[in-house]
Amino acid sequence: MNTEDLELLEAVEPTVARLTAEHRERRENWYAHEYVPWEKGRSFVDEPWDPSQATLSPEVRTSLVLNLLTEDNLPYYHAEIAGRLPRDGAYAEWANLWTAEEGQHAIALRSYLLTSRNCDPVSLEEDRMATMEAGHFSGYEDPAALFVYTATQELATRVSHRNAGRLADDETAYSLMARIATDENHHFLFYRGVASEMLEQSPETMLEPIFRVFDNFKMPGTVIPGFVRRAVDMARVGVYSLRIHHDRVLEPLLRDWRIEHLTGLSAKAREFQEKIMEIPDRVLKAAEIFERRTARLAGSS
Repeated sequence: MNTEDLELLEAVEPTVARLTAEHRERRENWYAHEYVPWEKGRSFVDEPWDPSQATLSPEVRTSLVLNLLTEDNLPYYHAEIAGRLPRDGAYAEWANLWTAEEGQHAIALRSYLLTSRNCDPVSLEEDRMATMEAGHFSGYEDPAALFVYTATQELATRVSHRNAGRLADDETAYSLMARIATDENHHFLFYRGVASEMLEQSPETMLEPIFRVFDNFKMPGTVIPGFVRRAVDMARVGVYSLRIHHDRVLEPLLRDWRIEHLTGLSAKAREFQEKIMEIPDRVLKAAEIFERRTARLAGSS
């Protein structure tokens, strides 16, 4: 980590401490066992799983499984965040707290899917092993880009979880995914707040990593087996798509961080500012192409 990175982390540490304290006050503790329909659980040895036992649509099951497998890679997320931040003080407190809260999501979601028989337990475990063996690395070494990426990813995850729950024809799934999405929103508020303070402290430093993240954003689940096919299925039913990414992630963050209105920048920083503001139009055009292609395929089927 270079001197500039260390100075930026030191400058925003009081904000990290404040945001962590606000998070503790704001977040309501919850317990996974209160959301899981344990009374529906049956032995998979005595009664092997069959697709006819599922109660959710294939698209919703795909969404919940993909979201679960993404959550399963938490050890890699923790290692990346904790490994690029100071190992004590406010940063360590947040990294450990965040990890503990995130771990609950996979526990709850896996328990729901298995007790309700809305996933193949063998395939789920094989995909978990393959996903974790593949590992995860965001590609962002610098703390500025890491906070921008995590803010973006937490917001995208909140949207995906909530949409999956809304499409589930099951009150338990709806309540559980709403609960998890609320957690993701609290985490998003923290990461957005830290990135906002970094932008306030050093806009010249932040615009380049914001461009880097926005220009090539990928969810952390890309290593999951069959990710592209599953992501397309989720996009088609409105769980998460390029248009949703544009409307619910990119545009809100650009407004929150007031990227378009930053002034007093160097020529290089203004260049990144302009490049950032061009990204939404490019994403929207790609979304329109996907939607037209999907509509043609639906019409021909």
